[in-house]
Amino acid sequence: MLILVCRTKVSIQVPWPKYSVSHAQVKSAILVKFGQRVRHERTTRKLSQEQLAELAGVHRTYIGMIERGEKNITLQNIEKLAKALDLTPEELLRSDV
Repeated sequence: MLILVCRTKVSIQVPWPKYSVSHAQVKSAILVKFGQRVRHERTTRKLSQEQLAELAGVHRTYIGMIERGEKNITLQNIEKLAKALDLTPEELLRSDV
């Protein structure tokens, strides 16, 4: 509970969240959208996350984090994923899924 007091001695009680969410926990819309794109391309090719990770030369858990929008992926890794999916980086970045 948060209590606000102003100079006129009037207090207002405002419900305060029990747990706060850090900025790092808030998923960016662009990361979520990119993750959906990667998942779409991976499943279209009938690849598991582990298979895609092996083809791209990244750790298998990294693919899941990308697909869930939890990682801010680098351009180098976008290029690795694109090559593994037989796409150009431009094609992978298109949002028309």
